[in-house]
Amino acid sequence: MSDEPDDTMRERTEGSGLRLWVLMRLNRYALAGAVMLGVFVTIVLLGFVGMNPLRVLSVQDPDAIQTLFSSMIGPIITGVTLVATIGQLVLSQELGAVGDQRERMQDAMEFRRDIESKTDLDVSPPEPAAFLRELVAGIEDHAEDLRDEVADERDEKLKERVNEYVDALDEHAETVREKIEDTQFGTFDVMWAALDFNYSWKIFQARQIRDDHGESLSAEADEALDDMIVSLQFFGPAREHFKTLYFQWELINLSRALLYAGPPALVVVAAMIMYVEPSSVTGTVLGIERLTLLVSGAFVLTLAPFVLLISFVLRIATVAQRTLAMGPFILRESSRDADSDV
Repeated sequence: MSDEPDDTMRERTEGSGLRLWVLMRLNRYALAGAVMLGVFVTIVLLGFVGMNPLRVLSVQDPDAIQTLFSSMIGPIITGVTLVATIGQLVLSQELGAVGDQRERMQDAMEFRRDIESKTDLDVSPPEPAAFLRELVAGIEDHAEDLRDEVADERDEKLKERVNEYVDALDEHAETVREKIEDTQFGTFDVMWAALDFNYSWKIFQARQIRDDHGESLSAEADEALDDMIVSLQFFGPAREHFKTLYFQWELINLSRALLYAGPPALVVVAAMIMYVEPSSVTGTVLGIERLTLLVSGAFVLTLAPFVLLISFVLRIATVAQRTLAMGPFILRESSRDADSDV
């Protein structure tokens, strides 16, 4: 059997683990704050080393500060307008005639019944985290059933491959279930655990076992293997559904954040244009002119809507890129030359 890729997303991803942590795990508001602090420090340091000091520039052009902040009005208002567009995008997914809403409800209930029939659950949990946890547990149960069915087979190669497959799946599934436990939808923890489950590779391996040892499989073992594949196939649509809900949740949070940040940014712009005169701000702090600190800090505050937009979109785009393909399609390079894991 081909070497299996690493299970966790961090292990499967090329490059720095720090990069992946920043893109996906770091709190979005903390990331925005770190970016703004970095911009502020950079601007102040440039002034500190003497690159055309701000006071000299303001003497040469008394309207330099007003011109700088006047240019920020347009982008801020555009950002607030973008909030309305995002809100319309999210709401458009929820609006519809009663027939459409009823069809959505029926599809959701049918999907739950299909999973319940394959996982021996009387009623599947309503919470996304608990639902995924029970789905993964059901996959583990089918894996053990498969192991039991091939235990009496004469094909030693088949038994060895199934045992290796089930052992690896059980270990990985247990890790994923532990990550999902006590998580709450709306946080990224649920999606992070779901992204860690490389169900695509497991479907491929199960189908490869059938292709290589189909003649050795008894009718019961073949049925157990089929149940194994079907249970894994349920995970893809479930993850995609929760990913869609998570994207809507994040876009709503982004809209709210931009609405909160937009008016204060406009107030800072207005205050800098109307009330700040370079000649009225004198003195230094730690060798840095107060005027430089004031203008740099005010400028960074006006960037808040833009930086918040970047921080949220970075995570959404990263998740979308890593879940482009559903099912046994693998888009990134892994330990297998021709196939890799989603």
